[in-house]
Amino acid sequence: MSSPPPQTDEPGIPPAPELNRIARPLRLSEEVSGELQRRIARGELKPGDRLPTEKALGDAFGVSRAVVREAIARLKADGLIETRQGSGAFIVEVPKTINLRFWQGAGPELDELRDIFELRAMVEGAVAELAAQRRDENDLKTMAEHLQAMDDAMTSGRDGTEADDNFHIAMANATHNAYVGRLVEFLGRHFSDSRKLSWHGTRRELAHPQEAQREHRALFEAIARGDVEGARGCALEHLRGTAGRFGIKLALDLDRNAPTAGKARGKR
Repeated sequence: MSSPPPQTDEPGIPPAPELNRIARPLRLSEEVSGELQRRIARGELKPGDRLPTEKALGDAFGVSRAVVREAIARLKADGLIETRQGSGAFIVEVPKTINLRFWQGAGPELDELRDIFELRAMVEGAVAELAAQRRDENDLKTMAEHLQAMDDAMTSGRDGTEADDNFHIAMANATHNAYVGRLVEFLGRHFSDSRKLSWHGTRRELAHPQEAQREHRALFEAIARGDVEGARGCALEHLRGTAGRFGIKLALDLDRNAPTAGKARGKR
């Protein structure tokens, strides 16, 4: 089933080209881990089963043992398999961790991408508020360094996604709540692919790093001056801007100061 046409009624945002997926080339290890996960889901690999050796899997998939090793590490991190010293890798009886992976395959459907941006807005808006209240000079210095790294990436034409991730993690650390910092670092690595869209998009002409960077700087300045509401507003504006540049309109009720806040959920 195809996705509905993207909404483009945000002022100043040109209509986005029709697309069903945000393309992101898969690494070989992702292809292998995805196929193994599908076999587990179909019951072809059952709880307690021992996986074939790295060599056997490599031969079957036509990849190196290093690729297989990385794929197994991904499945282990997701809690789907466990390794036993000297015995190999086994399908677990019950997954030991929450399998939080935002999409499988080449990229997210637009509805899924909208939900990812909405989740980011909820998390990052609250984080920005607390960071504005608790930040210290060291926090601001670290955030400024990551802003500069993004400026440098734009100047040289490089991908600044890592610096972008680090900026948001530094903002979370500025809350001085260790669990907030850990949560955002965990989520941030999963959010990384949605941030990457600002740097190179599906096609180069869809990426707008300069606009995203202006939003980052406004967010930083609000946190630096201790403007709690302003920081939250800038965080939401950044997410709306990033989503809007891909023809995705986020619900107004994410903003408690919006006229529709507290009423029915905004139409998508």
